[in-house]
Amino acid sequence: MPKVAKQLSDRAVAAIKTEGRHAVGGIAGLHLRISAGYRGWVLRVQVGDQRKDMGLGPYPAVSLLEARDKARKIHDDLRNGQVPISPKVRQRSLIASKAATEKTFHWCASEYLKTKAPEWKNAKHRQQWENTLEAYAMPHLGQLSVSVIDLPHILACLEPIWSTKNETASRLRGRIESVLDWATVRKYRSGENPARWKGHLDKVLAAPGKIQNVEHHRAIPVDDMPTFMQDLRTRAGIAAKALEFLIYTAARSGEVRGALWSEIDLNKAIWTIPASRMKAGVEHRVPLSQVALKLLADMPRIEGSNLIFPGTKGQVLSDMTMTAVMRRMESPAVPHGFRSTFRDWVGEKTQFPRELAEHALAHTLESKVEAAYRRGDALERRREMMQEWSKFISK
Repeated sequence: MPKVAKQLSDRAVAAIKTEGRHAVGGIAGLHLRISAGYRGWVLRVQVGDQRKDMGLGPYPAVSLLEARDKARKIHDDLRNGQVPISPKVRQRSLIASKAATEKTFHWCASEYLKTKAPEWKNAKHRQQWENTLEAYAMPHLGQLSVSVIDLPHILACLEPIWSTKNETASRLRGRIESVLDWATVRKYRSGENPARWKGHLDKVLAAPGKIQNVEHHRAIPVDDMPTFMQDLRTRAGIAAKALEFLIYTAARSGEVRGALWSEIDLNKAIWTIPASRMKAGVEHRVPLSQVALKLLADMPRIEGSNLIFPGTKGQVLSDMTMTAVMRRMESPAVPHGFRSTFRDWVGEKTQFPRELAEHALAHTLESKVEAAYRRGDALERRREMMQEWSKFISK
């Protein structure tokens, strides 16, 4: 153990100017080291069979009293059998530890998207997430550590748009909740999620169902369909044919725009849409009526393209092409509305059961029991229904 030198005062320490190590007393092994203009504290200790010099910080930023306190703690650690760590190393460790666990909301959101994006069907879904968070969450949460985010921060994001853009605000709330849940699992934060709805935000925000004005896709009345189809068949162009095929099959716009010749079995009159292109992620077979088959037979085959309804450059049609056809026809409806029209026709004009129509629309059944008992896809029964639908709209 180093000898204890004469205990110097603050004034005596301040008066030391010569280079070298100067024992200041009070604590064994404590020195003021002066070298090339640098003045700092050094503590020499015996660790096992080795001598170690431990830096305690610069002087006078670290005062004599503070240096003695630091040195005393190190001696206490040694007596307790602990390997001493210099304050400088301890501080670096604390900073590194904090940096490893203190993550901003912006960083967590980016990492969450990287993790979950492979589950989503297309890049558009990720883009919607990014746009919503960037516009409404990042200005309030982006640079905050997720460990400190609480109710006031969440309300700062939601309250300005909760009444005016409730659907967007509701999605935003769910997305913030997901990011914070991810951060909790990764140990970047602890405690309950301040963006949770039940038993929390539902106590301070109006229920979405009370303030949300649901705008359904505009549809053409069932009885107006024959007239509309008569006009549509006079329209030239791939987009008009794609819209006509969409109506015959009651399919979604994206399913028709991405339809491939390899998905069509003309002999069996079946269009098989793979799970990767379906909203529910389940393969869907569509029975093709006679008019749908004739439309396909009249479609030209583009060399080098497997698309049934390719764009001008051989690409998939944009989601506005069929809408543009309807606008030129001065129709207020939208392509997705034809699924609603088809559903109305089944309910109002036929005796086909509801379940058959839901299957034709590839809707996911809410009843798990009903879904469990539905073994097949009722293809032939649906074929009869789709043939009747084509006959009705072709009157």
